[in-house]
Amino acid sequence: MAPTASLAIGLSTSAVCAAPPNEARVTRVSNYVQLLHPMSAPRRASVNDIVDEETVVRTGKDSRAELTFSDETVVRLAANTAFNFKGRTRSLNLREGAVLIQAPKSAHGATVHAASVAAAVTGTTVMVEYHPGVYKFLVLEGTGRLYRPGHLADSVLVGSGQLVIGNPNAAVSDPVDFDIARFVKTSRFIVGLPPLRSESSMAFEAQKQQREKSKKTLIDTNLVIFGGGTRVSLVGQAQADAGGRTTAAPAGLHPSPTQEASGASN
Repeated sequence: MAPTASLAIGLSTSAVCAAPPNEARVTRVSNYVQLLHPMSAPRRASVNDIVDEETVVRTGKDSRAELTFSDETVVRLAANTAFNFKGRTRSLNLREGAVLIQAPKSAHGATVHAASVAAAVTGTTVMVEYHPGVYKFLVLEGTGRLYRPGHLADSVLVGSGQLVIGNPNAAVSDPVDFDIARFVKTSRFIVGLPPLRSESSMAFEAQKQQREKSKKTLIDTNLVIFGGGTRVSLVGQAQADAGGRTTAAPAGLHPSPTQEASGASN
């Protein structure tokens, strides 16, 4: 028997009253999402639930969630993800899994932590993925600073269309380029969900990359990360095209949990 159809209920962020300070509001739930509070029994999340600093949001298999903060920062959680925060959006903590964060310039400052690495992400849209021993940080628009707290000068600026993959206990490596347009086309953080406020900025950055490709400043490598994780595959053009067609299928057929990102060199 097929699994129960997803419960995809949501409200546009503009239609939802802002959460109080130091709290976030659940603005989207798909399938099984839990709220874990140390002073109460775990419970299933529903749209408009208030999440405080004591609560861990955990998504199950084939599940997604979205939180919206009072400063209009949006955090989207992929499947099998555990996330909490402290001090409004000043300290976002990815315990495991993957999140997409859209932090507007008007926000007071946001830092996302994943094990021993952290990233300052105000005024940008990023994806962060973390599993024991490995992390991935992508910037879709804007600029983020990736660093290791407590390690002086161990940091790097990551611009639009760049990603860093590494071990959270090792020095931060230099960023490489990835294809923004392919990410937007295939990511379950974006496909089938209401547009983010930064949609036009992401489109602008994708168009910049296309112009750089036409000038041969950027060259496609056919190196692709399929779905979640950090494994890089070398594919032929036919495989790349087939992958693109697959990810354009209805939502239930999208690769899980996060995205396909194809590489480029400069």
